[in-house]
Amino acid sequence: MITRWKSARPLLSSPIVRSATYGALMFLFSVMLFACSSSRQVSRVSADSVTDVSGDWNDTDSRLVSQTMITDLTSGGWVDNFRQDKGKKPTVIVGRITNRTYEHIDVTTFVKDLERALINDGVVNFVASSGERDQIREERKDQAKQASEDTQKGPGQETGADFMLIGNISSIIDKEGGEAVKYYQINMELVDMETNQKVWIGEKKIKKIVNQDKYKF
Repeated sequence: MITRWKSARPLLSSPIVRSATYGALMFLFSVMLFACSSSRQVSRVSADSVTDVSGDWNDTDSRLVSQTMITDLTSGGWVDNFRQDKGKKPTVIVGRITNRTYEHIDVTTFVKDLERALINDGVVNFVASSGERDQIREERKDQAKQASEDTQKGPGQETGADFMLIGNISSIIDKEGGEAVKYYQINMELVDMETNQKVWIGEKKIKKIVNQDKYKF
């Protein structure tokens, strides 16, 4: 062990090795200095502005889908037919909106846009979804124990939905080299809760062409 250590000392102390070591240290120092000096810039823009960055599903797509679905849903004859038959506005519940794409998509955004527009227009009534109902029912149970009798909200008084809104989001991606085509198709259906008849079907298609460096796809 002593012989090996002594034989290695001339190599470590040679000018070539010292120069290479110094150069490597200077390079690492430069990288660290650049990393520390870099800064992040954030700019605020209008919520309605189109800001495509990755080419994936974003808020603009959600807004376009909800606008299309709202226009199509309210122009259908199913609302007038129901009012004539029942003498009241239809009550709708949002069912399962399935994401069948390769991306993580929060479908709540455009579903809430749809609910808000339809309620504000006075076209339909909406009742809470299954997840929302669970919270409300838990509150009623708590009221039964804690609230005064004149303010308690008892069970069995919920409004039943006449129709359920269901749908799915599908996608196809075609890529070659540094170019990719992303295609989204959104289908939504309104189903009669009593007869299972589909009274309205809505569809929206979105296609994007994304160009970037090949190695990033």
